[in-house]
This record gives sequence, structure tokens and C-alpha cells, in this order.
Amino acid sequence: MAKIQFSKGIDEEVTPEVRLTRSRSGESGTATFIFTNPKILDQNSTEDITGMYLIDEEGEIITREVKGKFVNGKPEALEAVYVMKSPQEWDRFMRFMERYAEENDLGLSKAEK
Repeated sequence: MAKIQFSKGIDEEVTPEVRLTRSRSGESGTATFIFTNPKILDQNSTEDITGMYLIDEEGEIITREVKGKFVNGKPEALEAVYVMKSPQEWDRFMRFMERYAEENDLGLSKAEK
């Protein structure tokens, strides 16, 4: 039941690339989502992007930091950033991502240092 929406009630079908960073203290972190050619940018879509909503059985995580990427004047990608300001927000986000990853056959790989 984990899903991502950019406009309330419309599930995004494109699976994003997600990059996570976390402070050394573990007190804060950032998740950057990159959606290449998401459904919400389809020429036939008339929906407004009002934010990124991560929805699961626990509720909703919301970020309003969503930017579009255009190539030759055409929308090509969306980048959304969610900032976690506490260990509790990080844990909640990770629970969502575990559910979303399971439903979309995603894997986790650590960055090379």
C-alpha cells in the first residue's frame, strides 16, 4: 500500500532513483528522489503538482520541495527532496521506503567511499 503521489489521489507509476544522506550524528538526513519521465508530466496530464506525498498504512509524509527538469523546453524529470530533522523522522521515512521497495522490487546499495 506504499505509494507516491504528486497530486492528491493520483499514484505515480514511475519508480524513482532515491539517494539518501545522513549526518554523522544521525540527527538529520536527506532523501533525494529523481523521477525520469514521471506520469504526472505526461502531456495528457492536467493535474497540478502540489508536493510529493509518500503514503502508506502509517499515514503520509509530505515535502513541498519539488523541482522540474526541462530539456529543449519539454519536461523530462522531477526532483523532490525530503529533509529529516530528527531520528524519529528518519526511522519513519525508512519504514516507508522498506514498504515501497518491497512493492516495487527495489534494492539498496551503499555508495563507494
